Formats: sequence, C-alpha cells, structure tokens
Amino acid sequence: MTLKETKKKPTENYGEDVANDNFLILHNDDVHSFDYVIDALIEICKHHYKQAEQCTLIVHYKGKCDIKKGGFKKLKPLKDALIERKLNATID
Repeated sequence: MTLKETKKKPTENYGEDVANDNFLILHNDDVHSFDYVIDALIEICKHHYKQAEQCTLIVHYKGKCDIKKGGFKKLKPLKDALIERKLNATID
C-alpha cells in the first residue's frame, strides 16, 4: 500500500456535524391535541401527514417516539422549535 492510498480525501462537510447517530425524541405530555402535534411535526420536521400521524399515535401509546435521526446541529433547531410550541422533545 502506498502513502497515496492511505491518505483520506477531505470531505465537503468539513467542520459540519456529520455524525448521524442522534435521535430527536418527542415525549407524551397529555396536554396537546393530536391535531396540534401533527401540525407541529409537519411544519417543523417536514413530515408527511401520515408519518406525523403515526408518530403522534406512537407517542400517545408508548410515551415517546424517535421523530428524526441526524447530527446534533441539524436536530437542535428542530428541538427548540418543538419546545417553543410547548411540546416535550429531547435529543439522545
């Protein structure tokens, strides 16, 4: 193996959050309506209606649901937007 073969090429995402091992989790709160949560997931997370509806049902019955996967820098603004709407969200 030559030195050239072991050298890594720089990526286009240099300096960005490229780890995609974080999850944005929505937690049940027993306060907001299904429609309110579905609308928030559509507007903030860009879910399709059916996906938002399924996530909302999972949150209702299981207590929480992974609603997005990605890097922390990508998920943080989404979490903050959900919290601004008084929804319970965390990044794990």
